[in-house]
Amino acid sequence: MIHEVLAVGPLQCNCSILGDETSREAIVVDPGDDLPRILHRLAKHQLTVKQIVVTHAHIDHIAGAHRLREITGAPILYNQQDLPLVAMMDQQADWIGTATPIVSAPDHSLEDGEAVAISGLAAKVIHTPGHTEGSLCLYIPEHNLLLAGDTLFAGSVGRTDLPGGHTGKLFASIRDRLLPLPDGTLVTPGHGDSTTIGIEKRSNPFLQSL
Repeated sequence: MIHEVLAVGPLQCNCSILGDETSREAIVVDPGDDLPRILHRLAKHQLTVKQIVVTHAHIDHIAGAHRLREITGAPILYNQQDLPLVAMMDQQADWIGTATPIVSAPDHSLEDGEAVAISGLAAKVIHTPGHTEGSLCLYIPEHNLLLAGDTLFAGSVGRTDLPGGHTGKLFASIRDRLLPLPDGTLVTPGHGDSTTIGIEKRSNPFLQSL
């Protein structure tokens, strides 16, 4: 599996490119900005985008998805419970002082337990409400990899003080949906450094009482 992580946009969102070396098909996760860099990396590996996945509809994760769909023809996939955040994209842009991007409703709403697949690679959707109502993670068991969006970080957890956030739901999602994964699971969060489930169980100060 090809896995490239690019920190994009003013908030340095981790955009993941997942590709299969044989089929040369790809999934792009959280294309928040910097599309020329994303397209350059796809071209470097001769990858064709088949799916665009958004872990949640905050501007730093979704801003480039509509344009990437226009360029590649790939569908945009995220959970429809985040549509209220899409409706307030102009307010989100004001939060970070940027122009309001064109943002689309999902071509398909991803639900818990669903598979997101390309030829040679399959990921499982884990619905993890808390940071937003529609927040989701992608788990790829064959490669011991979790793309955690803004639910879980190295040494921290997602904030819940923005619209759609709920602290109780966030900690329940982490406790019930993420911490049961194997300790060796590599976690690529929505921002910052990678970690593992085992490290976060042992040392994340926000999780010690779970």
